[in-house]
Amino acid sequence: MTALDDQFALAASRKAKPIATQFETTRLLIRAGMAADLDETFDVGQASAVALREWMPWAHPSPLRESMEKYFSSIEEKWQTREQLNFQWIEKSTGALIGKGGFHHMDWTIPKFEIGYWLATAHVGKGYCSEAVLGLVEFAKTELGAKRLEIRSQPLNVRSRAVAERCGFSLEGINRHALLGADGSLRDACMYALIFDESTAE
Repeated sequence: MTALDDQFALAASRKAKPIATQFETTRLLIRAGMAADLDETFDVGQASAVALREWMPWAHPSPLRESMEKYFSSIEEKWQTREQLNFQWIEKSTGALIGKGGFHHMDWTIPKFEIGYWLATAHVGKGYCSEAVLGLVEFAKTELGAKRLEIRSQPLNVRSRAVAERCGFSLEGINRHALLGADGSLRDACMYALIFDESTAE
């Protein structure tokens, strides 16, 4: 076998391991998204669209139910194939959906994962996003054996960048024209990363 064959085999073995479908933080239940979450997620996204449309293509110019239906129709399959691990963020005290986020752009050979997230406008400024991202960081470390985590944010998306920095991510640089903006234009990306010590990874 070549080194490439070994890498493919290692990635496959990592993907095959069972992964917990939920965990808790102090105030949140964070669980795997399901097709049945469509209605609630659409309502929350629509209510938050004004604040999100500049950064989130699904909210520009406004959320479309048909588009979100396509996404949720494959959300469980993508979890099973380990293409994406997407979570609903539930406020434990009320049972309400307050945001979403999880892992995408997943490279199981390293393994490294990019974290993406959005928070409902009504819950901004309460520390929920940082709490959830810190929970995802711990999940990636313990459940996924991650060695590297990434967060990419547009330079002007100061709230997203602040979350990355509060959660211990370091700015490695700004990648030119590395993101497609909600309006279809090319945007720069601030690349934040968090590296786990070798002793904590697989």
